[in-house]
Amino acid sequence: MKLHAQSLLALLAAASLASSVAAAETKAAPKADLAKGQAIATQVCSACHTADGSRGLPANPILQGQHADYLYKQLVEFKGGKRENAVMLGMATPLSDADMKNVAAFYASKPTPAGAAKSKDLVALGEKIYRGGIAERAVPACAGCHSPSGAGIPAQYPRLSGQHADYTELQLKGFRDGVRKNNAVMTGVAAKLNDREIKAVADYIAGLH
Repeated sequence: MKLHAQSLLALLAAASLASSVAAAETKAAPKADLAKGQAIATQVCSACHTADGSRGLPANPILQGQHADYLYKQLVEFKGGKRENAVMLGMATPLSDADMKNVAAFYASKPTPAGAAKSKDLVALGEKIYRGGIAERAVPACAGCHSPSGAGIPAQYPRLSGQHADYTELQLKGFRDGVRKNNAVMTGVAAKLNDREIKAVADYIAGLH
């Protein structure tokens, strides 16, 4: 009887501890500080991405309106070397975890930019690949992960709508050629696309909204 009582007390204690741990884990994470994020964007990121992440050089991504979770993930992977880029390694290395979350939230708070496709000759091909894939080569439709409007799925799949076509083309070629290695799904998809198809889908994406 005494042993049974001790066992019961032990179970109650364990349950209480588990409840406390669960409560601590489900406690709301602190909100990102947009003012601090803006300061980092201005002081660290603006040379390549402009102060608000809007339309800088076509070779650099538009960050304005991008998902905070996705931006944070990329910064972590630049800092850790999973995504290789010498410039971004230098920019991300001094940033703390809070810094990365703050600047990601700042860019995400901005309105999504509008873009436009430029190549009339390729827009039909780009739309076909984005919306329907290429069945004979088992290329899935881009819309399946990035949504028909290009809104994406945080944190794994970025918002693509309005993105610079030059930047999207560069990233697709990077995945295909093994230069960018931080997404196995995209590596597999891009490996099946030729240069013309990559250019077409990148240009079509620029005009999504």
